[in-house]
Amino acid sequence: MADIVNRWKTGLLRTSKAAFGHVANLLGATEINNELWDELEMVLIQADMGMATSQSVMSSLQAAVRSQGITKSAMLKPLLVNELRSRLAQKSNFEMNGKPFVILMVGVNGSGKTTTIAKLGKVFSSNGKKVQFVAADTFRAAAVDQLQVWAERLKLPILAGQPGSDPGAVVFDGIQSAIAREMDIVLVDSAGRLHTRFNLMEELKKVVRVTGKALKGAPHATWLVLDATTGQNALMQAKAFKEAVNVTGVILAKLDSSAKGGMVFAIQEELGLPILYAGLGESADDLQVFDPDEFIGSLLDI
Repeated sequence: MADIVNRWKTGLLRTSKAAFGHVANLLGATEINNELWDELEMVLIQADMGMATSQSVMSSLQAAVRSQGITKSAMLKPLLVNELRSRLAQKSNFEMNGKPFVILMVGVNGSGKTTTIAKLGKVFSSNGKKVQFVAADTFRAAAVDQLQVWAERLKLPILAGQPGSDPGAVVFDGIQSAIAREMDIVLVDSAGRLHTRFNLMEELKKVVRVTGKALKGAPHATWLVLDATTGQNALMQAKAFKEAVNVTGVILAKLDSSAKGGMVFAIQEELGLPILYAGLGESADDLQVFDPDEFIGSLLDI
């Protein structure tokens, strides 16, 4: 348990110092006044929480202060902790029904999707699951090579498409192969998509349809990998992917490299998508199940 806490503290050190670290300076022994409210709201916005979510948090805090008759800013910290915690869902305990359980991984180029798939493979296989990769990012040969290297390193089977081949056909063959091998989990690496390109998103929808033809009910989950360092732009990506395909959860890659963790709250508030995992480092062991309590505690250093 202590090791997990330390991972979160270390992983979010940059965020806690750069953005949310200013909260401690504001919430001292001073009186609560309009200047304090303005400064606190600015800190939340600068932490990439977004204007709408920041204003919503502030409104709730101000209402709590009025109802409880609080006058000192030091009393605001526990209120802020409770308010932020209420905006994050509980730990996600998703059910892996079906065998194989097919997870389609989506995201834009450079989001860390392929590396995240490898980390998931390590997590699931370490828990005794038979995992197979499907490298269907045939538009980027380096992505296929990268996943093949990870598969070899983790000693996991992989079905990879040739550069330029039809990704739908690769996914179909990959799922059929997993069925024959009696695998538990299939992790499909789709081509990175620019969320602003209509034709690319249409191709992704085709991959989803082919997946369902290969195995009824698949994909059983569609997880969106977001680069946490992109802040509010990650929220725009999430909106576009949610509209195009049935995204069921979010994985935040590179959270340890981000100085602004507030976008986590914006994703939950505006899209209602659960954060499933967070990348807190470069190694295969650094993907952690998203823990709202550890996340907030590490942000605010409590």
